Amino acid sequence: RALTDVFEPGSTMKPFTVAAALDRGTIRPDTVIDTSPGWFHLGRAQVKDSRNLGPIDVATVLSRSSNVGASKIALGLDKRDLWKVMEELGFGSSAQTGFPGEVAGQLSDYRRWAQIDQATLAFGYGISVTTLQLAQAYAALANDGLLMPVTLLKRESPPQGRQVFSSVTAAAVRRMLEAVVAPD
Repeated sequence: RALTDVFEPGSTMKPFTVAAALDRGTIRPDTVIDTSPGWFHLGRAQVKDSRNLGPIDVATVLSRSSNVGASKIALGLDKRDLWKVMEELGFGSSAQTGFPGEVAGQLSDYRRWAQIDQATLAFGYGISVTTLQLAQAYAALANDGLLMPVTLLKRESPPQGRQVFSSVTAAAVRRMLEAVVAPD
């Protein structure tokens, strides 16, 4: 089922949005995002948090799971750049394991995105992924930004990976994610 069932990943996508923005220099780890008053409108649509978090840094966007903060970070990126990172992480395409029934999930083309699509992608709406795709993307963060191909078979030599994020960006996001599971 990890290769055949898809779901909307929700807030698990926020670290990839943050990593994309860090790598492209649109934010730094200490950048403050004003999430007041806890919501904002894009046309007729509304993006909101569970409560007003006010001005928060990027790590707090992740630790408090701010949809407003993640959306503002995503909207600060060129939509093609955000899409490219998601595509490079393997979202929207098969992991090519050869397993029967493996699915690609869905990542729509950035040329069809409205602003709300770009904003909601930041917190995992409007995209569908498999558990394997999500695990592979998180493994890239753990592996200093290097995305390794998935295999179900033993190989004689390790496969070639692809650098998706810089090692500095991957380390910064890992540090931020540690705060997500901190006692407070």
